[in-house]
Amino acid sequence: MKFRPCIDIHNGKVKQIVGGSLKDLGDQAEENFISEKDAAFYAHCYQKDGLTGGHVILLNPKTSPYYEETKCQALLALSQARGTLQVGGGITEENAEEFLNAGASHVIVTSYVFRDGKISYENLEKLVKTVGKERLVLDLSCRKKDEVYYIVTDRWQKFTQEVLSEQLLDMLAAYCDEFLVHAADVEGKSKGIETGVAKLLGGWGKAPVTYAGGIGSYEDLEQLCILGRELVDVTVGSALDLFGGPLSYRKILELCEK
Repeated sequence: MKFRPCIDIHNGKVKQIVGGSLKDLGDQAEENFISEKDAAFYAHCYQKDGLTGGHVILLNPKTSPYYEETKCQALLALSQARGTLQVGGGITEENAEEFLNAGASHVIVTSYVFRDGKISYENLEKLVKTVGKERLVLDLSCRKKDEVYYIVTDRWQKFTQEVLSEQLLDMLAAYCDEFLVHAADVEGKSKGIETGVAKLLGGWGKAPVTYAGGIGSYEDLEQLCILGRELVDVTVGSALDLFGGPLSYRKILELCEK
C-alpha cells in the first residue's frame, strides 16, 4: 500500500473539508483545517520525501470568483514538484494540457466524463486522444444510496446513474492509467473508512487505485490494508498532523512502507 499525499484547495487556500458539505452556491464548505502555508509548501514537503502520485484538487468551479486564486495555488504546487503530482477539479479536454505543461504527471477527471448521469464515451475518447491513457486518472468518487455506491460528480454534489462495481472498473480501465475513489459520505469526518468501497476495490485489484475518505486512526489504515489486500493506495487528509489532525505524517509513511 502506497501513501498518496494530497493538497486540497478551496477559495484560494489549502484546506481540509467535510466532503459532503461542499456547496458551489456561495463557495461554502464545513472546514476542518485552513492552512497558513501555500500549496507550494506542501508540494515541496512531499517532493523532499520522494512521494509521487499525490493529488492536487481544485474545489471551486470555474464559475466561482475564487477559481483563479485556487488555480494559482494549484499551479504553484505543480511547478514546485514537477512530474510528481496529479491534478483534478474542472479538468476538460480544453484545459488538460495546460495543467500537464505546468508540471502535472496526470490529470484527474470526473464530471467531464460523467455527463447527464451517465458515461460520455465521446468526452472520454477526446481526453484519451488529447492527453493519452497513460496520463489520465478517472475519479470514481461515490456516495451511498439505497445500499449502492453511485458515482457522484460536480464536487460530490450530483448523483449519476452509474454504480461503482467491478464491471465499471473493468470497462473504464481501458481508458485510463489509474483510479481515484473518494468515499464522499465519510470524506473529512475521520471516523472510519467506507468498508464496502475498500472491499470492492481490493477485490478488483487490476490497476492502480487510490482510496480516500474517513481515515482517523492507525487502525483504520490497517483495516484498509487488509480489506484492500495491500492493492489499494491511500490518501489521508483531515486526520494528518500536517493538516491539524492527530496522526503522524512520518508514522503513516513508515506504516505504508511496511
